[in-house]
Amino acid sequence: MSRKLERFDNLVSMFFTRAAEKGDAPFLWTKSGGEWQPTSWAEAARQVASLATALQKMGLKRGDRVMLVSENRPEFCISDLAIMAAGCITVPTYTTNTERDHQHIIENSGACAIIVSTTKLAKVLLPAALRASSARIVIGIDDVRAGQPGSMDFHDFRALIAENAVDPQEFAKNVTFKREDTACIIYTSGTGGAPRGVMQHHGAILHNVEGCCAVISEDFGWDDEVFLSFLPLSHAYEHTGGQFFPIGLGAQIYYSEGLEKLASNIEEVRPTLMVVVPRLFEVLRTRIVKQVEKQGKLANFLLDRAMAIGGRRATGSYALGDGTMSLVLNATIKPKLAKKFGGRIKAMVSGGAPLNPEVGIFFQSLGLTFLQGYGQTESAPVISCNRPRAGLKMDTVGPPLEGVEVKIAPDGEILVRGELVMHGYWRNDEETARVLKDGWLHTGDIGIIDERGRIKITDRKKDIIVNDKGDNVAPQKVEGMLTLQSEIVQAMIAGDKRPYMTAVIVPDPEWTQEWCAKNAEKCDFKSLAHNPDYKAALGAAVERVNKDLSVIERIRKFIIADGPFTIENEQLTPSLKIRRHVLKQVYGERLDALY
Repeated sequence: MSRKLERFDNLVSMFFTRAAEKGDAPFLWTKSGGEWQPTSWAEAARQVASLATALQKMGLKRGDRVMLVSENRPEFCISDLAIMAAGCITVPTYTTNTERDHQHIIENSGACAIIVSTTKLAKVLLPAALRASSARIVIGIDDVRAGQPGSMDFHDFRALIAENAVDPQEFAKNVTFKREDTACIIYTSGTGGAPRGVMQHHGAILHNVEGCCAVISEDFGWDDEVFLSFLPLSHAYEHTGGQFFPIGLGAQIYYSEGLEKLASNIEEVRPTLMVVVPRLFEVLRTRIVKQVEKQGKLANFLLDRAMAIGGRRATGSYALGDGTMSLVLNATIKPKLAKKFGGRIKAMVSGGAPLNPEVGIFFQSLGLTFLQGYGQTESAPVISCNRPRAGLKMDTVGPPLEGVEVKIAPDGEILVRGELVMHGYWRNDEETARVLKDGWLHTGDIGIIDERGRIKITDRKKDIIVNDKGDNVAPQKVEGMLTLQSEIVQAMIAGDKRPYMTAVIVPDPEWTQEWCAKNAEKCDFKSLAHNPDYKAALGAAVERVNKDLSVIERIRKFIIADGPFTIENEQLTPSLKIRRHVLKQVYGERLDALY
């Protein structure tokens, strides 16, 4: 069904409007006791209005910042909306933050209240909150045991809702915020340096929601949509794409049980739309290929045919027999894959980091519509998205959303203008002036606009490696190609001001186990790093990649990482992008020794 999203003054009014329309229909789902349990739209509205009333009674005023520290769950959405409904500004933060991270954000934002979900998260958060001067109120979603509270007032989430019951429809009449009012401050996860607070106004997020609703409505039909939320809601991509976009659509949101149960959750929930990051699909692609490899010659033949046809279609070419083979694939391999994704996926939207075109072509070849989006926290975050009506091309990120102006600066940088652009960084005029000039957001990304108006990203301006001869190398392209090899799960390349490229490689654990079994070697990661045969096997994977690279891009030497890049060791951001500055600190000397 095709329809246009109404124009709302603020995100809270959009929510209360949808809640009034949907009533007792299910809205938020979470797993409890092995069963999916719903919270209705009406019940969510009641809780939002009541919690907002409680915050106002505590003395919180319009514009006050309230920090929200919670994993993905219904209470995150209810808290976020209640903070905004009270006239305050949400400061969502990562559950993986260290005590130091929390203290920086509390002090920088000046948050005077904190909503935290669990005792485990509170143990890391509260020492930082006690040291910060601004935070005086803590609300625990679960039974948060705080020990000695010091100067802070502790409250129970559910008790506050029960004690401040109000009529949500009456409350909604008093919601008078404007599109230009700040809705939230989202701190960038930071692939380098300390996180900065991006001020996103109601209109910026609403502009994103309106544009995304148009894509779904015009290209796929707007119906009873179902989302599965698993990326961190403290990240701008999921905050807008996995929470406010579904609210705009009047969709249901299921909260995943975590990455390890994601595959089974997808089959149970059967989502119609999925918001994902490229890293997840790189992993899923590897798993699917390995599963097919074990199924014998016929399955491998069918997968090869699907890839060949998909590759040709991506370039607009066809071969004799493609039509007949496509019918065979539609009756054999494609339905099996569709079932793994629940069977009713309209589209999977990838964002948060650049996608290797091969990954997109892989899933597109197997019958799944794969859309790559582009944006950043500073643009609320969606700037553009691939859409079938513009022609799907996997090395582009599609045309800009409606009402978004994009131009390419003389040095190749992508510049963006429109309501989606942030008003600035919180308490950081210097950085604001650096990226916002004459109304244009300087994205820091390098790209071009093709003949059909689609944006093509070539690299991050600040990540480009310039070798000793002045040649530019785009690291993300090379790293993406390396991690498509079955032997390699993660990689970072280096070579700035150097004669050639080097790399840090994290071997794939499953491949490593298979190699050890085949070669009668003990699977001890540290000793394997010094095993010449093991390193030669990894070197063969690197050489396969080198064949498809230009001379300046090729990896001449590499080292094996001490272990995986993870969020916990701060080598990955919460959205699974590598933190180059951290990796260079850890491996810099060893990389230098390769020259």
